[in-house]
Amino acid sequence: MRRDERPAAQVPRGVWLCLAAALVAQIGWRSLQPPAAPAAADLPAPPSVPALRLASLGEPQALARVTMLYLQAFDYRGSNARTYAGLDYARLTGWLQAILELDPRSEYPLFAAARVYAENPDPARSRTALEFVYRQFFGDPDRRWPWLAHAALLAKHRLNDLPLARRYASAIDRNTRSASVPLWARQMEIFILEDMNELEAALILLGGLLESGAIHDPAEARFLQQRLEELERRLAARPGR
Repeated sequence: MRRDERPAAQVPRGVWLCLAAALVAQIGWRSLQPPAAPAAADLPAPPSVPALRLASLGEPQALARVTMLYLQAFDYRGSNARTYAGLDYARLTGWLQAILELDPRSEYPLFAAARVYAENPDPARSRTALEFVYRQFFGDPDRRWPWLAHAALLAKHRLNDLPLARRYASAIDRNTRSASVPLWARQMEIFILEDMNELEAALILLGGLLESGAIHDPAEARFLQQRLEELERRLAARPGR
């Protein structure tokens, strides 16, 4: 110990009390300060698919799942105040597309696009997500139709855009071939046409469906026949008919 230093025991009691009071005051003052606002960061540009494949080390499905978790967790980080509703949706769909190309059999990117990101209250961002689902549908229509069917419902009920809903429903009817695709999905366009008051077009589609022999359930055939007859009555009741 240096000669000019004194043992702690020789420090006057009043000095210790002052130090303790200063420490308590500092802690109390910090506890009353509002937490610092986290920085709002947007998504970085999506990586290229070749880069992702190289990084996957032969396990593209595993890396696709990890990348999808990163994407969904991006807006939940403590340092990021930007929620998914405010993200750059061009970049967001770029990430989703890269993940889907890395693992084309995965349904998670399309599920997230249709059921999470497309339900954004901002119509422009919602449309971006829906159009992503529509474009990716054509890569595997018989497996990806459920997400486009949901997109059609969102276009109809949330965006109130019947022409857009019809475009999605029409794509399902014209591009799916598997017997596992339910008839209700292929009939969506008919009912949307009714909502659009395009009764002639709805009548043609419904008549063609009944004549195609694709309907084997007698109860469903009766239901559609009743709809056909109702359409015919509504058309006959129009002025000028």
